[in-house]
Amino acid sequence: MESTIKPALYIVATPIGNLSDITLRAIEILKQVEVIFAEDTRTTSVLLEKYQINTKLISYHKFSDNKKTELVLEYLNNSKPVALVSDAGTPLISDPGGYLVEKARKEGFEVVPIVGACALIALLSSIARLDEDFKFIGFISRNKNQIIDTVKQNRFENLIFYESPKRALSTLEIIKEINPNKKIALARELTKKFEEIKTDSVSNLIEYYKTNPLKGEIVIMLHKDRKDELKESGRVEINLDYNIEKLKKLNLKDKQIASIISTLFEVNKNNVYKRCIELS
Repeated sequence: MESTIKPALYIVATPIGNLSDITLRAIEILKQVEVIFAEDTRTTSVLLEKYQINTKLISYHKFSDNKKTELVLEYLNNSKPVALVSDAGTPLISDPGGYLVEKARKEGFEVVPIVGACALIALLSSIARLDEDFKFIGFISRNKNQIIDTVKQNRFENLIFYESPKRALSTLEIIKEINPNKKIALARELTKKFEEIKTDSVSNLIEYYKTNPLKGEIVIMLHKDRKDELKESGRVEINLDYNIEKLKKLNLKDKQIASIISTLFEVNKNNVYKRCIELS
């Protein structure tokens, strides 16, 4: 096929499971570019075969050296359109490609997004939330203390992250230690035959997955805590010591800490001040 597209770096989203979840535009782009740079050529070959795409494939992943980036730029310098794809979903969303896009833009080349599947958007489109805002952090840390810090610091956010099936249950157990009633949405195998999306308390989800082992790619959203619910349940008080200790490390005075916490969490300033003194 003779190319009718302009020379550019095309960032092409590919299916996250079901191979039918690819746009017509993505197929046309992949057919017309000079070369496709793929995170895993074996995975991408399956997709290309299904849609009878015969474009040349070259591997490009997070461990690729500068020579691969220079090769992409060489094609662009010769006015050849090229595409970048990851194993599944949208490149640069917890997938390789950031360095390449940065280099291409610095060299003055156009970067064109070809939109499509993305696991976090698939999850968001299938669950109800208090509001539209959310925070995506990619893959969550493997370190327990860092997980605790992340969850506590973002409890007023709809916090979304990816997790592996091997670590998901242990991550849920850590979240349970912080708040056993934390509302969570968990999706696995999105768009595939055994797709499952569940919303429940972290305690109930742990019990469920003890007898229904987690498999496949996983995306999780921790529903944000509402401040009025926190006050009613007393969970602000549970987290009070944590916040006080954090602020004490900044060498703030107890009165300053009491003022900050009462403003942020709408709790009684005098009660916070008394607790600051107790922790001194």
